[in-house]
Amino acid sequence: MHPRADSALAVEDRLYSALALVRVVVTVNMVGLNAYRRDSFAHPDVALAVVLGLVVWTGAAIWLYGRPATRTPALLVADLLIAVAAIAVTPWLKSEGFLATLPGFWVMGALLAWAIHWHWKGGLVAAVVLSVADLLPRQVVDQGNYGNVFLVVIGGPIVGYLCESLQRMARERDEAERAAAAAEERTRLARAVHDGVLQVLAMVQRQGAASGGQWAELGRLAGEQERGLRSLIRQQDTVPAGAGDLVDLAGALEAMATAHPVRVEVATPGGAVPVDAHVVAETVAAVKACLDNVLAHVGPDATAWVLAEAGPGAITISVRDDGPGIAPGRLHQAEAEGRLGVASSIRGRVEALGGTATVQSGEWGTAWELAVPLA
Repeated sequence: MHPRADSALAVEDRLYSALALVRVVVTVNMVGLNAYRRDSFAHPDVALAVVLGLVVWTGAAIWLYGRPATRTPALLVADLLIAVAAIAVTPWLKSEGFLATLPGFWVMGALLAWAIHWHWKGGLVAAVVLSVADLLPRQVVDQGNYGNVFLVVIGGPIVGYLCESLQRMARERDEAERAAAAAEERTRLARAVHDGVLQVLAMVQRQGAASGGQWAELGRLAGEQERGLRSLIRQQDTVPAGAGDLVDLAGALEAMATAHPVRVEVATPGGAVPVDAHVVAETVAAVKACLDNVLAHVGPDATAWVLAEAGPGAITISVRDDGPGIAPGRLHQAEAEGRLGVASSIRGRVEALGGTATVQSGEWGTAWELAVPLA
């Protein structure tokens, strides 16, 4: 969808609707002032025709700006040129040393239209063009003229910036509402799937493993499908990280766990956890090493749980299995014998990132806790 569509276009429509009211007010003001100062015109009949022409253009502009299809750059350029022409013709219509131009504040319509459509840059360009057109024909620039020009040059970009901010806020609001609606729908679907399909797949896996033979293979396939479906549901909540070399750690953990032979239950924060790509690679490798140990020492039928909790400055990842645990002193013995799988693959990686890796084990299984700084 084009970035100017949806909410941004709706905001622009409202701003042009408000501008239509401003145009009516400044047009009435222009007609009243020129009628009051009719004696100051050297060519009153021509001045009357110009005023009527500006009134007609006001009605046409309100109609044209009110329709997105006709709200084109050509319309904006024409609007500004008409305002400049009305200013430029003033010295001929009035006597020398005139104080106020014929359109007066009527030119605000073109200025604000440029600010709405092209934001602060458009407001600045229109303000400069109108200011130059106003100052060039004057023989003397007094404090009043300078003050008006200064306000125009400052006000145009400010209005444009505010219009741009309103459109950006509207887009951000729509994105937040869509994300909230999608999250609510995913929660509802996940609850329905969990209550039905996932429980059936889990039952087929257990019954197939218990029956053996071909039923065991069916149970294994059901287990794979259950694992993949659970991961798919979880990954729907993972949003891409920002541009640059930041990677979503939560999404990377989900992807790794889904592809691992061991049955892994993963719980990650609701949104993305953008972290430096190197930190993500080393952290995921350390978690995978924990799961590889589960596969090697407990077997492919084991179940592991990975819990990731993001804090202000670090993320803590817990990896637990349902195996028999590690015998007391076994890790130190393996390290002394030169088998550095745990020391290098897990502790070494985490400590190189400035974090800590601790392990607890018992008859209930083995649990690793990896604390990794996010900076």
